[in-house]
Amino acid sequence: MKDETKIVTAGRNPEGNFGIVNVPVYHASTILFPSLAELQKTHVARAAGERVVSYGRIGTPTTWSLEDAVAELEGGYRAQVYPSGLAACANAILAMVKTGDHMLVTDSVYGPVRVFCDNFLSRFGVEVTYYDPLIGAGIGELMRPNTTVVYTEAPGSQTFEMQDIPAIAEVAHAKGAVVLTDNTWASPLFFKPFEHGVDISIQAGTKYIVGHSDVMIGTVTATKDYWPALQKGANMLGQSAGPDDVYLAQRGIRTLSVRLKQHMENGLAVAEWLKGRPEVHSVLHPALPDHPGHDIWKRDFLGASGLFSMRLKEVSREALAAFLDDLELFGMGYSWGGYESLIILADPTTYRTATTWDNTNPLLRLHIGLEAVDDLIADLKNGFDRLNAVK
Repeated sequence: MKDETKIVTAGRNPEGNFGIVNVPVYHASTILFPSLAELQKTHVARAAGERVVSYGRIGTPTTWSLEDAVAELEGGYRAQVYPSGLAACANAILAMVKTGDHMLVTDSVYGPVRVFCDNFLSRFGVEVTYYDPLIGAGIGELMRPNTTVVYTEAPGSQTFEMQDIPAIAEVAHAKGAVVLTDNTWASPLFFKPFEHGVDISIQAGTKYIVGHSDVMIGTVTATKDYWPALQKGANMLGQSAGPDDVYLAQRGIRTLSVRLKQHMENGLAVAEWLKGRPEVHSVLHPALPDHPGHDIWKRDFLGASGLFSMRLKEVSREALAAFLDDLELFGMGYSWGGYESLIILADPTTYRTATTWDNTNPLLRLHIGLEAVDDLIADLKNGFDRLNAVK
């Protein structure tokens, strides 16, 4: 089946739910068992990694429905749901490292993951080295005998570098390391991580899976080899997403295909328009032919989402504020992936360590929502008019 069909059908079980189209929302903590034998059977089943309704935190049909849908779309073995995207990132890493390990992380990684590595992993004897996201097969030069994890993210957070994930994965596997990727930007619709050498794929489901800016949730999908460690880690750390949030993510994922295609179309239209503006230094969008990583995007990806950045030419703080403060359709707020357009000011100079970033030109990250493109462009044009009036 094609992805558009999988998005609608994966994880659903009407036959097991009285013909109900959507899996019901199970609010559960305590599960009652009719006999001692039945109670003890659950212990054996859980020890074997089987699914069994035994305690609300361990999982219910509500949870498993979303996990099955995500795993099928990404092409992995099984998936685990977490209460936020960061929880998914952190728990995926924790399941793969131990004291004395060395981990390689792209320098363009999602900021909170860097904070987790620097302030949490370091306390438990896991050393982290950040690497140039454009390193490709050169990653081998940074690997050590104790390098167990290579963490990737394509495109890079805020700065949108394209990583050559197949090349990185080939080298990492040859040296016995597991490859993780943050697949939030592309979603399973536009990037198939397990077809490109990834072992564990992470998504902030808060973004495109949910699609409506009202739920915090994360997912991690693993191959069969790495699934037991992932599941065990989630259970030991008490990771559990609320059933109502899981249900909203289930509902959101059913429209992922139509939403993401519109985000892509709108995003490219706005990006192309911005390229022609005299106030813009450059547009960082992997699907644009002049983007440095466009060839990798074209080779490995099936589409683009609505998230990209632009760099303005040198401008005063007052002019920048005039541009941003009175935008009508672009809200200033964190997260992205919802139906609404967003814009924030970013400063990679505050966190880069393996690479440098020239912040002479202000960097603005945009998420293009589902509004009419003409209206979005008009809003940005008015913003540039205000900028030029102050400039």
